[in-house]
Amino acid sequence: MNCSSKNKYLTIAIILLVVIAVAIGYYAYDINKNYSTFQTNRYNESFSNLVNYMNSVESLLAKSTISKSPEYAAEALTEVWRDSNLALVHLSGIPMDSEKLSQTAKFLNQVSDYSYSLSRKNIKNEELSDEDFENLKTLHQYSVQLEGTLNQLSDELYNGTINWKELTKNNSLEYAQAVDNISVFSNIDSNLKQYEGLIYDGAYSDHVNKAEKVGLVGDEVSEEDAYGKVKDFFGEDRIENIDFNQFLENADIPSYDFSVKLKNQENKANIEISKKGGFVVEMQNNREVTEEKMSQEEANEKGKDFLTEKGFQNMEATYFTKLSNVVTVNYAYEYGGIIAYPDLIKVKIALDNGEILGIETDGYLNSHTNRNFDSVSLTIDEARDKLNTDLEILDEGMAIIPTEWKTEILCYEFKGKVNNREFLVYINVETGEEEDILVILDTPGGTLTV
Repeated sequence: MNCSSKNKYLTIAIILLVVIAVAIGYYAYDINKNYSTFQTNRYNESFSNLVNYMNSVESLLAKSTISKSPEYAAEALTEVWRDSNLALVHLSGIPMDSEKLSQTAKFLNQVSDYSYSLSRKNIKNEELSDEDFENLKTLHQYSVQLEGTLNQLSDELYNGTINWKELTKNNSLEYAQAVDNISVFSNIDSNLKQYEGLIYDGAYSDHVNKAEKVGLVGDEVSEEDAYGKVKDFFGEDRIENIDFNQFLENADIPSYDFSVKLKNQENKANIEISKKGGFVVEMQNNREVTEEKMSQEEANEKGKDFLTEKGFQNMEATYFTKLSNVVTVNYAYEYGGIIAYPDLIKVKIALDNGEILGIETDGYLNSHTNRNFDSVSLTIDEARDKLNTDLEILDEGMAIIPTEWKTEILCYEFKGKVNNREFLVYINVETGEEEDILVILDTPGGTLTV
């Protein structure tokens, strides 16, 4: 074979390789483009549904404010309950920072729960009080604002001012610039900042937060004192720098808000120190955890040791959720064999090395106190006799549980099983009444109760 033939075959081979490389590149590009289109369509669908359900909630609340018919009001409020829950589902499906929408989620939760509370009242043929109507009007006013800002965001999305692709880059400079440059993101939550919640008989009621915070004891601390509390919490040797953000004067627990840059870590941690008492109200350190090395039992002990070290004694792990190699454990105060569920602290634990990545102490600071329950009229044997005979009892004890009205009841707590489903049953120690029944769900993401 002469040199000319060799060059010819070499040229053909190179051309074929180039063609194959281009084909592979185009195929990869096409797959990526299709996936990007799929994601965009999914986000658009979630957002569109959110807007539609929010529009429905607003109009139904408007109708509820003028209805005097218990039958009609019950139907409208039931629809509010349904649509606000569906709005929450679709809110979770859009790629926006959950912290920026915390007020929105809280508002929708309360709309849902309050409307359900009033619908039950109407079903019993009880007329709504003047206070009920005033609360509905308040909810409606804020729903109008939320509806307006969502519609503004809709306009910005569909006219191309912003797009989901940039918004999904939560850690990128482009994302930060996009959020800073678009007022609607802050508007959604800032329009609801003045919304303080309603006092009503429901699971999301805020009225316990408006009462005296019996666990929040001690003298008031200054910003400088709070700065020292932050250093003590993280350990001065771990800290690169601390920035004071603001004093949260109108928060449920007035607090000093700081950002903390830890050594050898990209993301900043956030921490809030209460003005009264200098307690850590909340800390979040959202570093990525790529592997799971610890068992749940080891994580529980890590969290308990951490709480003891920080001054929260006698805390027992109850239930947990797990996501992305991070477990969030609910710890309740225990004394004398009684679990006090209102005195709750949530702790986030990294399952790679046991580092504490978050803590929320609101429940504890609101509720923790020395309790005196002298009126135990029922023995545990008598309480056991009040249970359904089909319940196979696995464990039993005593517990303090919160009520719909944010009071507390001392109960006998029975954990049992029926047809391979586990339940918790609570019997009032004074009256013998069945106060509550919870279903225990063991899921891949944790143990929950509903």
